[in-house]
Amino acid sequence: MDVGIRPLWPAMHRVAGPAFTVRCPPGDNLMVHAAIHRAEPGAIVVVDTGGDVEYAVAGGNVCAVAQRRGIAAFVVDGVIRDIAEVRELDFPVFARGVIPVPGVKSVVLPLNGRVHCGGVDVEAGDVVVADEEGIVVVPRARQEDVLRDAAAKVAAEQSESLDEWERAHRARIDELLRANG
Repeated sequence: MDVGIRPLWPAMHRVAGPAFTVRCPPGDNLMVHAAIHRAEPGAIVVVDTGGDVEYAVAGGNVCAVAQRRGIAAFVVDGVIRDIAEVRELDFPVFARGVIPVPGVKSVVLPLNGRVHCGGVDVEAGDVVVADEEGIVVVPRARQEDVLRDAAAKVAAEQSESLDEWERAHRARIDELLRANG
């Protein structure tokens, strides 16, 4: 996802889980309130607000109930409120920012449909991984391949010492400089 959606405080731990998708029109947060009672434990609630940064989609109580129900995190293409409460809960929220203005609760939309969040299309069940470096969404159909490839990359990196990496890196850079110079 784009870099505008970030952890709302430093040292937020990494989270991973299946997406539970929510779409809210600007200024309305009803479906986030509905989602916290419908998402399965371990889910990451991914919220498409249409880019709204004028009204919060969640606050301290919503995050507390989500946490109590086992929801892993919120990823919001928008803003939340009550940041001190949410930080004290240590409930992971990745969003564009914070605003003290709550939205209204009036528009009913389907849950778990395709949403667009942070420049990425997200489907219910896609795997979301979020940490201080950013947010990645892996389509459900590709998760086995991505997991296998990531495990192979980690194994290769762990088997190489820093000295070996430095030698190989220098050789690659020197070759690129010769080829492009």
